[in-house]
Amino acid sequence: MPGRPPPNDLTIRPETPRDDDAVEALYRVAFGPGRFSRTAYRLREGVLHDPRVSFVAERYGLVIGAIRQTAVTVGGRPAYLLGPLAVAETAAKQGIGRALLNRSIEEAAATEADTIVLVGDPAFYEPSGFVQVWDRIVMPGPVERHRLMQRALLRPLEGPLAADPWPPQEAGIAAAVAVARG
Repeated sequence: MPGRPPPNDLTIRPETPRDDDAVEALYRVAFGPGRFSRTAYRLREGVLHDPRVSFVAERYGLVIGAIRQTAVTVGGRPAYLLGPLAVAETAAKQGIGRALLNRSIEEAAATEADTIVLVGDPAFYEPSGFVQVWDRIVMPGPVERHRLMQRALLRPLEGPLAADPWPPQEAGIAAAVAVARG
C-alpha cells in the first residue's frame, strides 16, 4: 500500500494489556473528551478490541501510535470496525499511521472477517483501498456519511452495522492473554 516507509527505529507490535494506559493516553490527546459521544466510540462500548488486529508503534520503549479494530457485524456478516488510529503529534507525518494501518489490514485479512468499516478521512484511507459506502452501510446513530468507508477483505458488505462481536468475547480475551504472556 502506498505511503512513506516508517522510520527504521520504529517497532510495530501487537498491542498487549500492558499497553492500555499508554494507548488510552494517546487517544485522549489525539481525540479529546468529545470522542465518547461519537457513534463509532459508542458502538465499541463494552466490546473488547480484537488483539489479533490491534497494534502499537513503539520507539525507544514509548508507545507513539496505536490502531485498534473491533469485531462487529454488517448485514449479519463478520466485519471489523477500525479505529481509533492515532499517532503522537511529535511523530506525525513519518509514515507511522500508514504502517499501523497496513499491518492491521494484513492481519485482518487472515481472519474470518469479510470487510473492514471505518469512519475517517477519505484522503487518508482511500489509498489503502477503502471506498465510501454512505449508501450501503447503516450505522446506528449520527455519523458523517461521507466519512463512512469500507475495505473488502473477502467481499464488500451492505446492511446495518451492529456491535455484535465475533469470535465470542471469551475467545478475544483468551487471545489477548496469550499475546500478553508472550
